[in-house]
Amino acid sequence: MSSVTVVMVRAMRTRGWIIPAAAMLAVSVAAGSSAQPSSPATPRGEAPAEPVVVELFTAQGCAGCPEANTRIEALADTPGVIALTYAVDYWDYLGWADTFARPEFAQRQRAYRRPLKLRAVGTPQVVIDGRRQVPGAREEALKAAVEEEAARRVFPPEIEFRETGDQVGVGSGRVPAGGAEVVAVVYRPGAQTVEIERGDNRGQTVRQVNVVRSVRSLGAWTGRPALYDLPAGLDADEAVAILVQARTDRRILTAAVLPPR
Repeated sequence: MSSVTVVMVRAMRTRGWIIPAAAMLAVSVAAGSSAQPSSPATPRGEAPAEPVVVELFTAQGCAGCPEANTRIEALADTPGVIALTYAVDYWDYLGWADTFARPEFAQRQRAYRRPLKLRAVGTPQVVIDGRRQVPGAREEALKAAVEEEAARRVFPPEIEFRETGDQVGVGSGRVPAGGAEVVAVVYRPGAQTVEIERGDNRGQTVRQVNVVRSVRSLGAWTGRPALYDLPAGLDADEAVAILVQARTDRRILTAAVLPPR
């Protein structure tokens, strides 16, 4: 198989986002197969700091959710945090159909139930790095969970985006028991507001930050460097969060964000 030169963009962290830098890395790979991101310089004995992924499961018709939305919005600009808001449809029966909800978002929340040893899922719920939950987004518990995850020292695979913005490379690393997958979460950065006309929040304006528009698996990660196709047809205002996530215990090994064009 002939080889081609793929130009990758170094992933750099700024205020919880992963953005392309001016420097580019040329990597020769087999066409459509794999790419080997190089490791960044790190002081000996120290692991590189990784972003903390904060996932809020919320609903426009949930009376207790606006407060949680506010806390996640305040957290979203924290350096080293990737905050994502998933709308679920559990409360639609009260008369207001959530305008952002999709079945796959509720499915993602339910996938956390067994690994987190929960009897049931509810809203609002915050999941930190796929490792723990904070029911109701309680302020002190949320802050403590984020700080503890930020202090965790791990050696995850490196993530790099192609300059063309159509593929992402994931480097080598240890695969968790049960395997891992690369997940693409497409969302709109910033806050959005919706006026609620019916249900428990009728008459209120609900505000949500970094609202997720779609989520899907890009494929398995086997521990070897590989390239994955990013979702096609992104709108100009959409960002993509790439999560490398364990299939069994659902912990997030690492993450990066490709910002809007």
